[in-house]
Amino acid sequence: MSGLRAISRALGLAAVLVSSTSLAQAIEYRSVGQPSIMYDAPSEKGKRLFIVAAGTPLEVVVTLDKWVKVRDAAGALTWVERRALSDKRTVQVTAPRASVRQNPADDAPVAFEAAKDVVLEFVAQSGNGWIQVRHKDGSSGYLRVTEAWGV
Repeated sequence: MSGLRAISRALGLAAVLVSSTSLAQAIEYRSVGQPSIMYDAPSEKGKRLFIVAAGTPLEVVVTLDKWVKVRDAAGALTWVERRALSDKRTVQVTAPRASVRQNPADDAPVAFEAAKDVVLEFVAQSGNGWIQVRHKDGSSGYLRVTEAWGV
């Protein structure tokens, strides 16, 4: 019986270690630095799928030598050359029309509105379900996390 208890304890400890390791891995987002070709495989010989606009946020899934497998806001998995990605963080509006507020509160005055798929610069995480963003025209404010992809 003590052998079973030891095995059970070891399996429990292993499960805790595995789950805590996966929790420690943060999702990495990058943006496209310049309009870039997206491929179906990590090679210039792969099928060219489409061109993605500069500033588009992408989730990094796998990184190889010169290639990165990414996921876009629609969930599509494609490959892009590593050199095409920028460290600049952006987010993409997912709501049909999002109100960017002057402060991180639902009753705060509206700074500006952004339509679905508009790309905004990610400035900072503000907590309580809000992020600070900046439009390319210089306007800035706070957007609900639930109205953006790439956070």
